[in-house]
Amino acid sequence: MRVWGITDVGAVRAQNQDAYYHTAFDRPYPFALVCDGMGGAKAGNVASVMAVESVKDTLLPALEGHGAPDVEALLYQAVERANELICYRSEMDPDCEGMGTTLVGAVVEPEVVRLINVGDSRAYLVTPEGIRQITRDHSVVEDMVERGEITHEQARSHPQKNLITRALGAETAVQADFYTVPRVEGEMILLCSDGLSNVVTDQELLFELIHGGPPEEGCRRLLNLALSRGAPDNVTAVLIQL
Repeated sequence: MRVWGITDVGAVRAQNQDAYYHTAFDRPYPFALVCDGMGGAKAGNVASVMAVESVKDTLLPALEGHGAPDVEALLYQAVERANELICYRSEMDPDCEGMGTTLVGAVVEPEVVRLINVGDSRAYLVTPEGIRQITRDHSVVEDMVERGEITHEQARSHPQKNLITRALGAETAVQADFYTVPRVEGEMILLCSDGLSNVVTDQELLFELIHGGPPEEGCRRLLNLALSRGAPDNVTAVLIQL
């Protein structure tokens, strides 16, 4: 197993409000996180960094203890704690009022990969046979797609595409979704912020990661593609090769 990550402010924004983390690939239970802060000048970057650091601090000691951990329970515990910390900071610090962040994370177990998401940062499964979005966006346009009001293609350019319906820090009780996929040697898990997925199509992601060159340069290729499209938002990607 190998893992790589990259983040960039993009071509328009003055500040990078994305954050990511991944462990070394030789850990007993490697994991990776991507967060995309929200709140504009109201400290979206603070929220994303707080979420990454809090979740990391919860998972690292628990996943390196003795015995087989309950990864789903640990993920929820970690996200719940991060949500509490962000809510508290938002309430106590006027400069952070209203801040929040998305989160998508993956923990690699011996037989499966367990994932969690809140918001519209995504996880994809990438194989030579194709690409599949694992997570479901918690967003206004995704709800519209599910109701049949717009198509997936229309959602990409919809004026409300950046409105999310769930985030860490938005409410005192956090709602997270969980997913499990088999761990298959050679397949890839891509975690990314919407700064990538909004400007690069799924098929382009697939082509770059499978046919564009070596996997260790995959995140850089995806970033370069987003930048070539004007990168109106921060861009973050973490690639796990199982």
